[in-house]
This record gives sequence, C-alpha cells and structure tokens, in this order.
Amino acid sequence: MNDLCFRPAEETDLAALVRLRDDAARWMLAQGITGQWQPGQLDADHFRGVMRRGEVWLAEADGRVAGAWELWWEDEDAWGPQPPVAGYVHRLMVDRGNARPGTGRVLLRAAEQRIAAQGRAFVRLDCLSGNARLNSYYLQAGYRVVGHKEGKPQPGGPPKSFTLMEKPCAAATRD
Repeated sequence: MNDLCFRPAEETDLAALVRLRDDAARWMLAQGITGQWQPGQLDADHFRGVMRRGEVWLAEADGRVAGAWELWWEDEDAWGPQPPVAGYVHRLMVDRGNARPGTGRVLLRAAEQRIAAQGRAFVRLDCLSGNARLNSYYLQAGYRVVGHKEGKPQPGGPPKSFTLMEKPCAAATRD
C-alpha cells in the first residue's frame, strides 16, 4: 500500500469526488446496505463547500484516484459544541475498481495522522447506527463507541441516527 499518494482535493477533482461517492453508494446498495448512501445525493457543490470549511483529501495510485475522505475541524450537528481537541473524518470512500484490499484502513490512518499533525488529541467519526458492518469495521480499527446521535441532519436526505466513535491520536498516546 505504500504506492498511495495523498493530496488535498482541488476544484478540478470535484467530478472525481462525486463519481467516487456515487460508486461507493452503488457498492453499498449491492451489498445490501440500504439505509446509508444513495447515488446522486451529493454533488460538486457539497465537496466544494467542505473544501471551504474543512479539507477533502484524495488518495491516488498510479495517477488514478483510489479513495478520498473529508476532514472537518468541528461537527456540531453530531457532537455539539466541542473544544478544538479533535478532527472529524467523514465520507471515507474507496474506489473498489482501482484500490487494493486494505486501502480503506490506509486512508483512515492517513486521516488520523493528519489530525495528529494538527495537534488534535482525538479522531472522531460517526457511523449510521443501523450499519453493523461499518460499525464493526471502525471498532476493529481501534475506535470506541462514545455516544449516539438521533436525528442528525443529512446533506441530500432525511435526518438519521448515528453511533459516535473516537480514537486517541497516535501522538497523544505517546505522552
């Protein structure tokens, strides 16, 4: 997996991000995961907005997009007002046609390292409560459940209920 290169997304990447998100949604539906993402829910304006108030990162292999994630520095809709001690990972996406197995974990580690590099102590994320497979994925990656959020607003869809998870940043565990 060392052949992945990471970089912040740019305006020219918007179409690739929308395609990646829609492909991930189609994959979920094919796996029987029906309550989470739907193709066509998020457009270029969504990712453009995240780039203005947070970060969107791309992973590339051999010059092709292999995955992406959003990194937010606050998430009041899920976590309420918080001191600036965490980074929030959203929309971790893998291009299943262009990425090797395990790419999702590599992207997650890169997001965790980015958050630690900014001096934050925790990586936080939320998972759709009804998606047992995804909740298990993050638990196996070292996250722990710290709460639940009912009725979190969703871009392009109705509010949903989420499991709130966090993990100490690697830098914070070395102290």
